[in-house]
Amino acid sequence: MKIVLFAHGEVGLEVARHFTAEGVKPELAILVRGDEQGAAFRAALPGVEVVEWEREAGPEQVARLRALTPDLGIVAWWPFLLRPEVFTVPPLGCLNFHPSLLPHGRGKHPNFWALREGTPFGVSLQFVDVGIDTGPVAFQRTLDVSWEDTGATLHRRAQAAVVELFKANFQRILRGDLPRQRQASEAGSFHWGRELEPASQLNLDAPTTARAVLNALRARTFAPHPGAWFNESGVTYDVRVEIKARLDNPTNS
Repeated sequence: MKIVLFAHGEVGLEVARHFTAEGVKPELAILVRGDEQGAAFRAALPGVEVVEWEREAGPEQVARLRALTPDLGIVAWWPFLLRPEVFTVPPLGCLNFHPSLLPHGRGKHPNFWALREGTPFGVSLQFVDVGIDTGPVAFQRTLDVSWEDTGATLHRRAQAAVVELFKANFQRILRGDLPRQRQASEAGSFHWGRELEPASQLNLDAPTTARAVLNALRARTFAPHPGAWFNESGVTYDVRVEIKARLDNPTNS
């Protein structure tokens, strides 16, 4: 199995380390140009060629990829959309890491929307296609969500869980044993990044419920990022929340 690894961030670094721990070398590792963890990636992948790409691959990079004749691409936390001339090169496709339980949470900030909308949460390994997070799903894992969760905790838990999901199915991936479950186009949810700020606004005079307010607050509790917000007399305020189960609850006694 000839694999090309697109890697970014802590998730990508953990995936790179797992390849080496398992004695498997990708044909090529591709990082975002200027990645501050570039040295760590190179140390994690001894003997593997590591290159850096801009947001979009140029003709020379695509030609180089084709020349490698990879069987599969692994897209581990890559921050940009891959264009068809890239993700169609491997005959088995490109397997993408996505921090949501697809078809729920397509697009940006799925950790926020899972809390804001009360939708199921989890992680998915799914194939890249021409849509945004619409390709067939290979592997998934559901994550339970409690009142103590915030946008920050879901983000961290999803990062850890998607790496574990990859590791648990690593040998199947190497064998090319890749399920392809079609996503129901009419199900789930999709959000653009530009929807985050309007959905984080608290209307001080609108009728609502305590549940809706608390969900909005905890969804945007993710330091150092801005919180939920409201405006009063020309002043904008950030709001965050902490919710903890009481120690004197019956289940804790």
